[in-house]
Amino acid sequence: MVVHTRREGATGYVELDTPPVNAMGHEFRQGLLDAVDWVEAEGLERVIVSGRGRLFSAGGDAREFDDMLPEPSLPDILNRIEQGPVPWIAAAHGAALGGGLELMLACRYRVAAPGTQLGLPEVTLGVVPGAGGTQRLPRLVGLERALALIPTGRAIPAEEARAIGLIDEIDTDPVAFAELANPEWLAMKVPVSELNSGELPAETFEAARRATAVTMPGQTAPQRAIDLIEASQHMPIEAGLIQERAAFLETRRSPQAKALRHVFFAERAARRPARMTHVAPPGIGHVAVIGGAATDTDIAYALLLAGLDVTFIDPDADGLARAAETFDRHLGGAVTRGLMSEDRAGTLRAALTLGTDPAAATAPLVIEAVPERMEAKTAVFAALQTILPPDAVLATTTACLDLDAMAQALDDPTRLVGLHFSAPAHETKLLEIVPGARTSDTALAMAFHLAGRLRKTPVVSGPGDGLICNRLLGRYVEAADTVLMDGSTPWEVDEAMVEFGFPTGPFEAQDLSGLDLAHAARRRQDATRDPNRRYIPVADRMVELGKFGRKTGAGWYRYPGGGGKVDDPIVADLALEEARYAGVERCDYKPEEIRHRLLLALINEAADILYEGIARSATDIDLVSIFGLGFPRWRGGLMFHADTLGPGKVLEGLKELSKEDPVAWKPSPMIEDCAARGIRFGKWRR
Repeated sequence: MVVHTRREGATGYVELDTPPVNAMGHEFRQGLLDAVDWVEAEGLERVIVSGRGRLFSAGGDAREFDDMLPEPSLPDILNRIEQGPVPWIAAAHGAALGGGLELMLACRYRVAAPGTQLGLPEVTLGVVPGAGGTQRLPRLVGLERALALIPTGRAIPAEEARAIGLIDEIDTDPVAFAELANPEWLAMKVPVSELNSGELPAETFEAARRATAVTMPGQTAPQRAIDLIEASQHMPIEAGLIQERAAFLETRRSPQAKALRHVFFAERAARRPARMTHVAPPGIGHVAVIGGAATDTDIAYALLLAGLDVTFIDPDADGLARAAETFDRHLGGAVTRGLMSEDRAGTLRAALTLGTDPAAATAPLVIEAVPERMEAKTAVFAALQTILPPDAVLATTTACLDLDAMAQALDDPTRLVGLHFSAPAHETKLLEIVPGARTSDTALAMAFHLAGRLRKTPVVSGPGDGLICNRLLGRYVEAADTVLMDGSTPWEVDEAMVEFGFPTGPFEAQDLSGLDLAHAARRRQDATRDPNRRYIPVADRMVELGKFGRKTGAGWYRYPGGGGKVDDPIVADLALEEARYAGVERCDYKPEEIRHRLLLALINEAADILYEGIARSATDIDLVSIFGLGFPRWRGGLMFHADTLGPGKVLEGLKELSKEDPVAWKPSPMIEDCAARGIRFGKWRR
């Protein structure tokens, strides 16, 4: 059974039991309907519904969303619960999300354990709530609060839910507390659907639509949710529920919903390889970071935010002083912006130890983050192995040096693993895990365990210059530079890609990370660069002029006082000048032409990465593109989007572009293979 029932005196108990998250699939819904029939036949005075396992219910089973939803429907069941002769009490713990919260809204009384997360996250899957969420929640907590929760998909803890009236009480044992409810009082409690949501002016809803367009650009479900909330104030609950259900069924079939479901399942599949399931993850509470590179403090700060004790070592005293200033700036800025309390900041400061002596880096995991020079990294590891216990794991952050060559500096090369953090490490969700030829399962288990502690999405990458993320980023920037040189401006390129769904364009993104860092990477590649490949020197000229990006007040854009960016005509002139030197006849690219070129460049590079075995699957490319490059999540990731175009169309586009540059636009063998065999990119395997 997936829904259990039992009776004690005049009280009925309904327990939800579809582990691991009590998802509301077809069998669940049938079981809940059977429970409703049982309740009404038993002549009970009250019913307490709770969830077995670690939570109340995480809502609908997304695996059903691609098919017709078989009866019974959840809205019909919840209507019977709400309007039935026996009052129901919801006793929640862990989480009540989506349909789980809609079940609570259909009950007369709601109790939750401390810390229980409650919310309607359906818009994050491209759909609107489909079982009363947009109609009952405004009636219970008011229109403004519903607007703050439903279109954002935000979940709130029980303490906040109690303050806004979403739940009635908080108790460490919600079932026991529910047992104290007086049946006569419960019978008189008004169902949520009979409450009045109040009314707001149309301007409030328009403001919500504008805000949502900024925070969730390009997505349709949040806007539909706002429409439904607005409609709730003017129509009877029955009509509102019908309108909501129609919108739910429509949005779940949309391309955006399919793309978001793809990412949802891809994230959950990003876990340790099957061959490692027998390896218990090593314990981790303390991590040491050997600094010196540009990303070192961001990595250490991410570790602090995850609740880990951190020892940060920089042998250079001046470098350590700069690191200390950076940590203070991170913590102080978080407090100033209201993201962290002073007490929390004090706790993090106490968890951080700074020093210059590598001998102090005694931790179960030591992360090397020194500049990208093989001799510097191997020297660090040679020193560390003399002071660390033999079971300590060593990690390198390199994305370009040979991991196996680096491991040769160790007496035990199995303890070395690659951990590449996307910048800024304390904000991004991607962690590329790079096993070497001799990396042990224990070291890999530590890497995946760390990803879990940091709440990052782990993606395994094969070794190679750039791994997955930096290779994609490099080709993306190269294509953008070529468009700049041949007929556009940085702001036109950026605007075209933001219109597609990227949070920023490639040029503004470089300003954020620093043009000097990209310049250093190009210099490392000088010796191995294909002499037949076209090279665009505009970015080098920028660095010569001291235009490093935001940190210097000028990069591809200028950043005057106040923090905003403005177009810089000097940059446009540089591109014109270099085009004249190279004898390039510039053209005028339209936004769709810019997108066509940059997206095909990304798809082609991704296909090469897959063909070479650097990435394991197209789904891994999707995750890297979303969490490393900012590819729009609602488009499903780079290769999912490529499949909406089709291999044949992608190949046709690349062949046309290769007429102007046969080196940069040479189609990947993987794309040719998919087109010849008539298979999707997502199905391709070596």
